[in-house]
Amino acid sequence: MDSGSGKQEIVNVVTMRGIVKRFPGVLANDHVDFTLKKGEIHALLGENGAGKSTLMNILAGLYRPDAGIVNINNKPVTFSNPRQAISAGIGMVHQHFMLVPSQTVTENILLGLEKPSFLLHLKEYDRVISDFGKQFGLEVDPTAKIWQLSVGEQQRVELLKMLYRGAEVLIMDEPTAVLAPTEIDGLFAIMRKMIDQGKSIIFISHKLNEVMAISDEVTVLRHGRVTAAGVATKTTTIPELARLMVGREVIFDLQRKPQKPGKVVVDVKDVCALNDKGLPALQGASLHVCAGEIVGLAGVAGNGQRELADVLTGLRKCSKGSICIQDEDVTNKDAGAGIRHNVSHIPEDRTHVGTAPDLSVTDNMIMKKYHQKPIGNGWFLSMQAAEKYTRELKDAYDIIAPSINTPVRMLSGGNLQRVILAREISALPTFMVAVQPTRGLDVGAIEGVQRLLLTQREAGSAVLLISEELDELLALSDRIYVIYEGKIMGEVLDGDIEKIGLMMTGTPCETAEKEQLPNV
Repeated sequence: MDSGSGKQEIVNVVTMRGIVKRFPGVLANDHVDFTLKKGEIHALLGENGAGKSTLMNILAGLYRPDAGIVNINNKPVTFSNPRQAISAGIGMVHQHFMLVPSQTVTENILLGLEKPSFLLHLKEYDRVISDFGKQFGLEVDPTAKIWQLSVGEQQRVELLKMLYRGAEVLIMDEPTAVLAPTEIDGLFAIMRKMIDQGKSIIFISHKLNEVMAISDEVTVLRHGRVTAAGVATKTTTIPELARLMVGREVIFDLQRKPQKPGKVVVDVKDVCALNDKGLPALQGASLHVCAGEIVGLAGVAGNGQRELADVLTGLRKCSKGSICIQDEDVTNKDAGAGIRHNVSHIPEDRTHVGTAPDLSVTDNMIMKKYHQKPIGNGWFLSMQAAEKYTRELKDAYDIIAPSINTPVRMLSGGNLQRVILAREISALPTFMVAVQPTRGLDVGAIEGVQRLLLTQREAGSAVLLISEELDELLALSDRIYVIYEGKIMGEVLDGDIEKIGLMMTGTPCETAEKEQLPNV
C-alpha cells in the first residue's frame, strides 16, 4: 500500500526571486529573494511581522504573489492552492495545527487524499501509518484521537501528514513555539533524520539559539526585506543575527536592580482546583508575592500553571484553599473582582483569552476602561476619547497595525502581545500574572517585554511570572517557586539550576538540596 502522493520529481533546489506581496496597509514582502538547496536546513529568521510566514505561504500555495517568480529545479511554477504545492513536493507544517480533533491520527493523515476513495480498511492503514512513522522517528499511536495527544504528538501527526503526501521540502513555521524543552530536542532529532533521508527543511523561527543549533544556512528578513541571504550558520553569531533582525544591538543581559520587597500583596494558601477534564490540577498549592518583586513559577508544561493563573484571575473556581489580595479574601470571586483590585493578566492564550480577535485594536484596548471617564460616562461611550487613548498606547508600545480600527486577528503575534501588555500595564496593576509573556516573540520583542516587567517591579507592582524558559525566570525573578503535579515543591532563592531541575521532576526542595551535597 503506497503513500497518497504518487510519483514526484526530486526537488534539488527551490528559488524565489523578487517576491512582492501586499495586504491592505501592509507591504509584507518587498522584492524578496530566497534559495533552498537539497539536503539542508535553512532557517528563515526575522521579527514578528517581518514577512517570514507570508513568504512561505506563497511557496506552499496559500497565497499568490503580486510579483516575482518561484522556481523548482530551475523551472518556473505557479501554485493556486496547497494541493498543487504538495504535488510539486512542497509541504508546510503550520504553527497552528490543521487537524480534526475528533478524528484519529490515521483519519487525519488520509483526509483529503484520492486514495482510499471509497472503502477504508482502517486497521490496514493504521499499520501502514505506524510503519511509515517509524521510518522517520515519528512514532505516534495511529488509533488515538487528536484531542488525546500532547502538543508535541500533534506536531508529529502534521509532519507525518506532509511526508505521507510525498513532501520533499518541509516548511516548518515556528515549530518550537508551543513545545517544552524536552520536546524541542526530540523535534531536532527528527529533523536531522529527515535530512539524512534526503529531505530539505525551511525552519521559520526567531529563536536564535535554536537557529544556531539546527540550521545550515540563515536568511534574515526585516520589514519585508532581506537583510542577510544564505549566511552559513557557522560563520555568524547570535548578536550579529539579532542586529540583522531588529536593526540595532540587542541587550541579552538585562540588569535587575536590587530593591527590597514591600508588603505581601497576594497570599495563596492550600489551593486545590480541577482542570478542564475534571481531574485534579492544583493540590494544596501555597505561595505569596510581595510588592516590588517578580516571583517566578517554574515547571514542565501541564503541571498546574495554567490552572493557578486562572484561579488567581477569577477565571476558574478552586475547590479548597484561600486567595487573599491586599488582605481581602477574593477566593472564587469573578474576574471583575480582580479588575477592581487592580489585577492584570497576560494569559498564555493571546487569541482566545487575551483578546477578542474580531474586534478592533481600539475595542480590545479599552476593555478595562470603557466604564471609566473620559471614555465611558454612564450609558455613553466616547469613541473620540477611546481612539485618543488607543493612539497614545499604540505609539508608546510601538504597536504596528494598519490602523487602530484593524481587527486584532490581523496582527502578528508580537503586536498582538503588545496590545495585551499595553492594556494590562496601563491599568497600573497592583498585581500582575504574566503567563509565558515572551513565548513566540522575537529577540527584540522579548527584550521589550522583559523591560516592561522589570519596570512594573520598580513601580512597586507584585508580579507572578509563569514561564517554561528557565533563563528568563533566572534573569527576572527575585524568587522562584517550582510546581510539580499541582504541588509547590519549594522555593529557590539562589537561582540554582540543578536544584530547580530536580524539583521540576518531583523532588522536594529539601531532598534536592541533600542530593546536591558532595559525598564526604
